[in-house]
Amino acid sequence: MYIDYTRNSSVRFDFDESELLETLVRETMKELECPFEVEVSVSIVDGEEIRGINNEFREIDSVTDVLSFPMNEFDVPGCFSGEVFSASKTLDPDTGELMLGDIVLCAEKVKSQAAEYGHSEKREYAFLIVHSLLHLSGYDHMTDDERQIMENYQRSILENLEILR
Repeated sequence: MYIDYTRNSSVRFDFDESELLETLVRETMKELECPFEVEVSVSIVDGEEIRGINNEFREIDSVTDVLSFPMNEFDVPGCFSGEVFSASKTLDPDTGELMLGDIVLCAEKVKSQAAEYGHSEKREYAFLIVHSLLHLSGYDHMTDDERQIMENYQRSILENLEILR
C-alpha cells in the first residue's frame, strides 16, 4: 500500500493523521474485499483551496468538506473485477498497486463539522476519509438505496476501528 499524503493547511488535529489514514485505507479495502494492494493520494487543504478545486471540477463555487477523484470505473460498486473495471483499471507500473485516485480534504471543515455534530475531530476525519475511499471504489449516494449502502459500510468500518460518535 502506498499513500501519497500532502498537507497544505496550517490547521492541526490532535491525532496522528498519517497513522490513522493508513489504518482507514487498510480497513476499508479489507471490508470491500479488495484483491489489490492500493495506492491513494490524500491532500489536506484549507477552505480557499478546496473552494477553488470544487469550482474548477464541479462548477460549485463554495467550500466543501471533501472531494474524491476516482481513477477507475466499476461495473458494480466495490467489485474489483468485470469488463468496465478491467478496461479502466489503473495499475502503478512500478509497484503493480491499484491506483484508486485522489482525496482532497478540507481541514477547517473537519474541525467545524466535528463541533457541529458533537463528536471528535478524529471521528470526522475518519468518516470523511472512509466516505471518499468508498467513492474511489465506485460507490455513490445519489439514490436512497446507494446512500444506505454507503452508510452501512461507513458505520461498519468505523465501528470495527472503534471510532464512534
